[in-house]
Amino acid sequence: MTKQIKIVVFFFCLIKLTLHLFADYHTGFQGDELLHIEAGNHLGIGYMEFPPLIGLLAFIQNIFHSNSVFVHHIFVHIASILILIYTAKTTVELGGKTKAVFLVLLSILIAPGFGRSHQLFQPVVFSQLFWVLSFYQLTKYVKFPNAKTLWYLTITIGLGFLTKYDILFFIIGLPILFFFKKIRQALIEQNFWRNILLFILIITPNIIWQILNDFPFIQMMNRLYETQLNKLIALDVIWKLILSINPISLLIIIPAIVYLFSSRENKRYLPIALTILISTLVLAYSQGKQYYFFPIILTLLPFGAVFWETKILNKIKWIIYPLSFLLLLGLALIPFGLPIYSLENYIKYDYPYEKIEIEGGKYGIRYEDRYSKEKWKKTMIELKSVFDSLSKSEQENCLIWGKHYSQAGAVNLFKAEYNLPNAFSYHGSFYIWAPNGEIPETVIAFSHGDTRISFFSTYFENVEPIKRIYNPYSDEVDELWQTIYICKNPKQNFTALKKSFKNRIFE
Repeated sequence: MTKQIKIVVFFFCLIKLTLHLFADYHTGFQGDELLHIEAGNHLGIGYMEFPPLIGLLAFIQNIFHSNSVFVHHIFVHIASILILIYTAKTTVELGGKTKAVFLVLLSILIAPGFGRSHQLFQPVVFSQLFWVLSFYQLTKYVKFPNAKTLWYLTITIGLGFLTKYDILFFIIGLPILFFFKKIRQALIEQNFWRNILLFILIITPNIIWQILNDFPFIQMMNRLYETQLNKLIALDVIWKLILSINPISLLIIIPAIVYLFSSRENKRYLPIALTILISTLVLAYSQGKQYYFFPIILTLLPFGAVFWETKILNKIKWIIYPLSFLLLLGLALIPFGLPIYSLENYIKYDYPYEKIEIEGGKYGIRYEDRYSKEKWKKTMIELKSVFDSLSKSEQENCLIWGKHYSQAGAVNLFKAEYNLPNAFSYHGSFYIWAPNGEIPETVIAFSHGDTRISFFSTYFENVEPIKRIYNPYSDEVDELWQTIYICKNPKQNFTALKKSFKNRIFE
């Protein structure tokens, strides 16, 4: 990259990092983040919902023994910056120069969907990173098929698999490379079977874990299709995708598609175009949510930017100003994905555009991380008051049962600050971390409003609801209230309890 391009990349990286740090200051944790953070306390080669890489990253973050949002977003911020850098490098590989890189990075910055997915400690941002890294290596290999690049491509795809299984949608498009003589000859000469073997070696430990645990990821996906994916409407997904990437970014996306498949001089990039097309079609057939397509958008943006630079801006230079102005208007959508200011200001300025009306609710705010700092503080204080009300003998062996993994994860993250006992759950990956042996005579349980006392009374002789915690910000009726129970005299031990939840892990 030239000096000018490096300055542009540094400028956007600095802006993006600053925005995310503001968001860290103004938010708490999203529910899934609490599960991923807890995964770091149970380092392994597999988890119920996701591959193992995020558990390793959480393990490193947990070394700081902090419940700070900033600490648990360190790797997220690094990944988001690397996405900018390697998207820029891909643009340069495709022939783009300073203006093209500027357009690509501005398009990413103004997309509320990228802002949100690059803010949370979830596999999503790391999946996007490994898609971008893999696509960068694929672009280099299609241009100059050498063995070194092929090895890098193999490693990035392997790490992508250990991050999120959706890298399979990237892999499924790669066989098209064999239909191009030059690439096919290079693959054969470079003994590509060794690369396949390396990929298999990278993913084998996780595959073995899935086999030994009866493929929990497939169980989760079946549940997801049953409750969500089968109910998706294609036009609705497309509309949400357009809103997520910012409608103004269609100025870059649409030319990218046209440029990929219509330009005669781009025949050398036809293998790349076809891999993108196959990945998109298979993902669409699989009924993915809008954010499943984000990695594909990141692979398209460089082509659109190169189109503008080579076909239009080099001939009519002044058009860069109205084009940049239109894209800059998209900055207005950043706060809808990235909480860059306080909850109070969000409610005052942007909330009216996103308000979700629910019976019994006061605000109906879309993303819980906007208000979860207050939510979990209130919850921990109430749990602490219930725990303190127990006798010394009851406190000695007491545990907390969080019905949802976010509840158990929150307790385990904040327990030191509030002097609370350990929490367990049978929801998601918490199922494999559940304790063994005898259940304490007294357990504090808490759940969201959709869970009745009958749920816990199935497992304890005496169950008494003690407190109800109201959440005025919830956008779902079931999460308006949390109820805290004191449960006494268990009817079975942990082994029997775990067995009863074996087929209910994702409910």
